[in-house]
Amino acid sequence: MKAPYKFERAEPVSKEEKKARKELRAADARVAMAEHEKATEAFAKNRERLKAERLAREAGATTPPKRD
Repeated sequence: MKAPYKFERAEPVSKEEKKARKELRAADARVAMAEHEKATEAFAKNRERLKAERLAREAGATTPPKRD
């Protein structure tokens, strides 16, 4: 068992490994951004649909809604 204050040195990372990691992170970032944009677009569409439904309901109401 090692003493708790001693650390092992990490192996140096090769240029090829660094490049592969960088490309993997970039690919992950592209996927994450695409998912984020898709979710943002779906949210905006849903918000607009709900707003249109609310405005239609309010326009069709014979009495104005009560405020608390």
